[in-house]
Amino acid sequence: MSAWATWLTWLEDSPPGLAMRQSPWLYPVVEITHILGFVILVGAVVMFDLRLLGLSRKIPVAALAEHLLPWAHLSFALVALSGVMLFASDARAIGVSPVFYLKLALIAAAGFNAAAFHIWFLKSVPAWEQNTTPPPVVRAIAVFSVVLWVAVIACGRLIAYF
Repeated sequence: MSAWATWLTWLEDSPPGLAMRQSPWLYPVVEITHILGFVILVGAVVMFDLRLLGLSRKIPVAALAEHLLPWAHLSFALVALSGVMLFASDARAIGVSPVFYLKLALIAAAGFNAAAFHIWFLKSVPAWEQNTTPPPVVRAIAVFSVVLWVAVIACGRLIAYF
């Protein structure tokens, strides 16, 4: 047995993994929490991305970021924690799913995409933050972000089937 397979077995047999399978309420509560976390996360991200695409130009980008970013961070933490719990419930099956790995890769890509905006383009916001269309590269980042998060959601749902 490989080290990865051994670890997956250990995780699935761990107290959280057992609790997730044995409690009649824990799995559904954690799954609902995971979904609600994604609703908040993707909702915040998409609202910001829509602004970057040029909608609601009267709303300053910096003010919207200041309002939505804490929601995105908190909900991402909630999604990560609940995701680990869901993973622990069936680690041996999920841990070998190519769709699960694709989901993780897409989440990483979405994180890099957001980081690229914050590192390279956030400083230029004052030049286009209100009553003007953001630069094409910023709009491309926003489109890429929406596509990535929709793909993450799709993969999350498809894990059960592949």
